[in-house]
Amino acid sequence: MVLDIKLFRAEQGGDPELIRESQRRRHKPVEIVDEIIALDEKWRKDTFQLDQLRKEQRLVSKQVGEINSKGGKDTPEAQALSKRARDMKDEIAALAVAIEQSRVTIDKKLALVGNIVHESVPVSNNEDDNALYHEFGTFTTKEGTKNHRELLHMIDGFDPVRGHKVAGHRGYFLKGVGVRLSQAIISYASEYLNGLGYTLLQTPLFMNKEVMAQTAQLEQFDEELYKVTATSHGDGASKEYYLIATSEQPISAYHAEEWIQPKELPLRYGGISSCFRKEAGAAGKDTWGIFRVHQFDKVEQFVLTTPETSWQEHEKMLEVSENFWKSLEIPYRVVTIVSAELNNAASKKYDLEGWFPGFGEFRELVSCSNCTDYQARSLEVRCGTKAKEDKEKKYVHMLNSTLCALTRTICVILENHQTETGVNVPEVLRKYMGGLEFMPFVLPCPPPPDQPNTVKPGDVKKAAEKGKGGDNKGQAAKKEGAKKEGGENKGQGGKGNKQQNNNNNNNQKGGNKGKQQPAAENKEAAKPAEAAATTPAATTPAAATPAAATPAATTEEKPEEKK
Repeated sequence: MVLDIKLFRAEQGGDPELIRESQRRRHKPVEIVDEIIALDEKWRKDTFQLDQLRKEQRLVSKQVGEINSKGGKDTPEAQALSKRARDMKDEIAALAVAIEQSRVTIDKKLALVGNIVHESVPVSNNEDDNALYHEFGTFTTKEGTKNHRELLHMIDGFDPVRGHKVAGHRGYFLKGVGVRLSQAIISYASEYLNGLGYTLLQTPLFMNKEVMAQTAQLEQFDEELYKVTATSHGDGASKEYYLIATSEQPISAYHAEEWIQPKELPLRYGGISSCFRKEAGAAGKDTWGIFRVHQFDKVEQFVLTTPETSWQEHEKMLEVSENFWKSLEIPYRVVTIVSAELNNAASKKYDLEGWFPGFGEFRELVSCSNCTDYQARSLEVRCGTKAKEDKEKKYVHMLNSTLCALTRTICVILENHQTETGVNVPEVLRKYMGGLEFMPFVLPCPPPPDQPNTVKPGDVKKAAEKGKGGDNKGQAAKKEGAKKEGGENKGQGGKGNKQQNNNNNNNQKGGNKGKQQPAAENKEAAKPAEAAATTPAATTPAAATPAAATPAATTEEKPEEKK
């Protein structure tokens, strides 16, 4: 994944200052731009010298041949030319090696330079400055609201203890109704995208190292990706593979080294896969429950389109994700991620953050990124055929957006649809669960993770027989901060975003901090309701039907954004 080297060459119409400014916005080293320019200039100079030497070598060889053909092989002139030819051969070989080494160094440094940051991205290195784009639903919690780990235990939907025994840290078994809910989500999500004209792809779960290197940035290899080594039964040679962290990775390479005509675009894919992440950069985070785990299933949007339409496509993909979460009746907000938090490939990224009333905070559910031609350039996915008048190759633009990661989807559904005695199944999922409308509590609330779990295997049956699924009286106190009245914590994000959800802008301070992007006309900010129920029934629209050809219309209009 790299920028076009021509962009670094001012004399060829490039704009190195644009790259420097993008690096400043990312809060990344600017000096690397000048290092690449210097290396590239030397590489081009050496390449020119190599070409000249080869031309001279051909000329000398021709002269030697002419002299030899006339019987002058032993003349001083012939011997001098022969010596020059031998010396040039050594010079050419040494210079060719140096040029190749320079090319490798340039490519490594190019991989450290991120995509050009879009002008609409808020410039900051603080996640608190993520800009609020818009929001849906009301964000409330109340005394007694439970978190997803407690709820998943109480419906007897998972077994983390045996999961840890079998798979280690962050291991888990989904079981019973937890499995049914998971399968219902993936079935609904697949049908939803299929109804919108997406081509579903069930991807490979591992990739060749060479291909993965073309679509994943270096940090991912250390912090995220699991490596698998296979030994050949023939020659005993070993080959490295990497388990995928998202279906975006194999789908980005699906059309590698292909020429796609503009009339064929956009190509919209719905990726379905298991995902594997080491989460080395998240040590100590979310160790309770299944919100952040090493293995999970995910449904992903991936789109290839023309450079001229990629920004419109970015908004469409966000709308598709929003309508999906509205249909599940989940309150959420969308934020534009600050420049310093963008990965190298993304020019701009939206995060859709669901409201988790059990913790009184927002947590990421969707990341929606426009990577422009950054990935396509490394993978050689061309847009159209290069005409004679074209000065450079044209590449497709690649965009990706989560539709849903199943474990996080389960978590947010449980928290937002909980009642005193169980959890309501979202209406759009019921047909995929055999008509099941309600998941009753069959176990008491578990103790906090630092206290021993006294639940015994027979407790599930006993609780069901006694009809005490929702009776949690006398259980251990919940984590401090989870018991919030009304909308006390409304607007506080799990990533530290602290935009206020009212219309009072007087408390905004310099830069982008607390910045809320323009709201659509007639849109009302969500307001906390005292002692409100934890499910957003009053604000939830009719469930979106996946059979629709285009994303369902909503009463909320997204603001026009400068492109």
